[in-house]
Amino acid sequence: MAGGNFTVSEFPRTRLATFDIGALSRKKHYVTALLELDVTEARRKLRERKRAGAKVSFTGWLLQTIAGTVARHREAAAFRVGRRKLMVFDDVNVSLIVEKEVDGQRVPLPLLIRKADGRTAEEITAEIDRAKAGRLDGEQMVLERGMTAAEKLYYFLPGAVRRLAWRLMMKRPRFLFAKMGNVVVTAVGMMGQVNGWFVQTSVHPLSFGIGSIVKKPVARGDEVVVAEMLHLSVLVDHDAVDGAPMARFIAALTESIESGAGLDPA
Repeated sequence: MAGGNFTVSEFPRTRLATFDIGALSRKKHYVTALLELDVTEARRKLRERKRAGAKVSFTGWLLQTIAGTVARHREAAAFRVGRRKLMVFDDVNVSLIVEKEVDGQRVPLPLLIRKADGRTAEEITAEIDRAKAGRLDGEQMVLERGMTAAEKLYYFLPGAVRRLAWRLMMKRPRFLFAKMGNVVVTAVGMMGQVNGWFVQTSVHPLSFGIGSIVKKPVARGDEVVVAEMLHLSVLVDHDAVDGAPMARFIAALTESIESGAGLDPA
């Protein structure tokens, strides 16, 4: 039987961590919220800030807004410890997935933005720009080569051993917080137009998937207007957070994003 033509290529070793996270995420008990948020006002304010000379991106502002909302609802990003304890951190460390070139291929790699709740949108934007422009250094990489001998060894281990290492790490929230943060954001809208939601995989207590901004007709009172709508998926660990505080967090985040919180002139 004749076969078709094909090409075999080797993917970067950094993809192994993605495989392992996908396997472990199936054991997490996430509640998924699919949000469609009107960011017309936020985008208008952002354009005014840029005209005034501010160097701030929508993604940078959105990350600062997410971190600020988590800081007011810290239980939303809590780690479960053992059977009946929660570990809630005072700071918000956000891991943002940034597309980088590794071994000649573009792959998603995490940039850890520490204490994002205390940073300005301009500062976060500048850090993202630096990460996209140059190679991330060892202090900013999550499970990427170049950090320690143990982390280099990770890529050569069998899959079962790698996932065992992950399970052991997940029992150490302070280690995970320092290396991966308590919030992760995947901004697919930065990489291509996505007219809809996607549901990401994760092992973080709180995970966000940012889609594209799409113009759609929406009702405002008795009028129908064209608005800029953002698709946002949120995964919240139900083992750590009950439904009521989860709903309050989502409501507060929606209000902050749709009002363009923090973008008014000083």
